[in-house]
Amino acid sequence: MLQGKKILLGVSASIAAYKAAVLVRLLVKEGAEIKVIMTKSATDFITPLTLATLSKNPVLIDFEKDKTGEWNNHVALGLWADLMLIAPASANTMAKMANGLCDNLLLATYLSARCPVMIAPAMDLDMLVHGATKKNIATLSSFGNYFIESGYGELASGLVGNGRMAEPEEIVTRLKKHFSKGKLTGKKALVTAGPTYEAIDPVRFIGNHSSGKMGFAIAESLANEGAEVTLVSGPTHQQLTNSNIKLIAVTAAQEMYEACASIFAAQDITVLSAAVADYKPLVQADQKIKKKEGGLNIELTQTVDIASTLGKQKKNGQLLIGFALETEQEKSNALKKLESKNFDMIVLNSLNDKGAGFGHDTNKITIINRNQEEQNFELKDKKAVANDIVKAISHLIHA
Repeated sequence: MLQGKKILLGVSASIAAYKAAVLVRLLVKEGAEIKVIMTKSATDFITPLTLATLSKNPVLIDFEKDKTGEWNNHVALGLWADLMLIAPASANTMAKMANGLCDNLLLATYLSARCPVMIAPAMDLDMLVHGATKKNIATLSSFGNYFIESGYGELASGLVGNGRMAEPEEIVTRLKKHFSKGKLTGKKALVTAGPTYEAIDPVRFIGNHSSGKMGFAIAESLANEGAEVTLVSGPTHQQLTNSNIKLIAVTAAQEMYEACASIFAAQDITVLSAAVADYKPLVQADQKIKKKEGGLNIELTQTVDIASTLGKQKKNGQLLIGFALETEQEKSNALKKLESKNFDMIVLNSLNDKGAGFGHDTNKITIINRNQEEQNFELKDKKAVANDIVKAISHLIHA
């Protein structure tokens, strides 16, 4: 449930800060991507090096990275996260949050965050039950923040726990519960992935270099958001980690089309990320073609255009997302494909971008919707790219 989730952990000054190390380790083990922001005072309780090592990301403390003027962009951090977790949250930090103060990076990021925020208080019991702290908790609850408290846990209702920060295991359980009902719960999604192999004879085929990594990552991300996913994949070595995804293995374009066409009408979301061969041999030899003197001519015919065919069948309420892998005139070609295939959104990548396309663990994409609004993304791991694509899909659904 936390696989691929982006969690921004804020650590404030409390003796409970040592628990942040265990918390980060557990979240990373669950597959989450973690970035840590600490207040300066929190560094007196646990070293940034510890959390940087465990999270595999630099720990952020100050607005300015160095004396050259480069800075940690709190707005970008707030946009990056799927969830912001402040653990431990001291009485001082909660007071500042409740009153809109932002005299450090953690607080500025909190005010910029557009994602859900969870708070795990940690302080002396007398401080927790003080009227000022209870007022701040009520204010923060009214802002839509969620509290995770060891003990009663219903702080917004006036009940107060024991002041001790919830154990890391409790916090991870709460985060899993939060993400168990994703933004796409109740939606059905169809994803195509990998190449297709068009047989010349029983031994040889026409194919391409697609590994299927991008499509498998998209299927996983959709499932993590609660969608019921069917993945139709050509030949690939990729493995699924989410047992809730139904896999249909195919070889040729015609098989992929038939698998998709049989269930397309019932889908809310269809993502066509497979690299389907455009041509196949007109005649497939029954026996292996033997080598002989001179050349060999193979007459080709077009394969079924899966995207175009499904685009014509698409009904109101269905989303159809396509891909454009280009080598020249990238944007204009993508826009033509967006229109001709009746896509709602197209994901463009170029083989001219280093690290993008086939055979890489990374990709660099531009997302363009029907209104020709575009989002440009930096080079990222394909799992992170998949999450960006699924976020864009979710935005279209909930717009």
